[in-house]
Amino acid sequence: MAPTEAVVFVFFAALLTDLAAGLGAVPFFFVEDVSDRAYVTLWGFAAGIMLSASIFGLLPEAVDQGQLVEVASGVVVGALLVFGASRLLGEYKFHPQTISEADFRRLVLIVGTLTVHSFPEGVAVGVSFADLNLGMGESILGFSVPILAIFVTTAIALQNIPEGLAVAIPLKTQGISNWKLVAWAVFSSVPQPLAAIVAFYFVQIARRTLSFGLAFAAGAMLFLVAYELLPEARTRGQNLPGQGHREIVVGFTIGITLMSPLLIVG
Repeated sequence: MAPTEAVVFVFFAALLTDLAAGLGAVPFFFVEDVSDRAYVTLWGFAAGIMLSASIFGLLPEAVDQGQLVEVASGVVVGALLVFGASRLLGEYKFHPQTISEADFRRLVLIVGTLTVHSFPEGVAVGVSFADLNLGMGESILGFSVPILAIFVTTAIALQNIPEGLAVAIPLKTQGISNWKLVAWAVFSSVPQPLAAIVAFYFVQIARRTLSFGLAFAAGAMLFLVAYELLPEARTRGQNLPGQGHREIVVGFTIGITLMSPLLIVG
């Protein structure tokens, strides 16, 4: 069983990734609109970050911790679970008015939509802390933090910024105040800290599932990249020269490059 202090530490680490989503709304304190070029580049950036966390962080660790069949099973289950949940919930979008006027069914849809998008990222943070206080990694606030946890938490926090922007843009068109935009952006990732605690606690009491858990998070995030992030970038880039492909590649490259120092350290 994980010590209470460790659980609290993981919760606050995941909370930081949630709060990072609020940064996506910060541009509206300075500008009235975000250009399609910037938006598409940011989605490419988010895709690069997610891909880095999955392929260079979670999957190698999953292979080290278990057998290939466990890794493959985790990747497939993670992708299928997110795919199934996404299809079930459809293209439901939330905004403040729908929440304030929602009946029970709509509230379930709102919570479900947020969970589908944020749960895999929270799981990734939680399982990456499996080796917390085992004497490996960097010392932070008296805890021995694995490099993988630093890498994944940083990656999730960075990719949450464009996600926060995606939430803020439609709300801005409805005349929502800037500070409320920040609050709604943070709210959109609120399941992450809870998912991180569940995942961290689970791998502590059932350590033999760690390889599957790491692969599950990787598979779910890779699916989100292929099924949501890149298609969203391509849709928004339709009116740009070259249909936004250059912006996607630039953002993607920046995302990969930004994570390179942690990859080398790890």
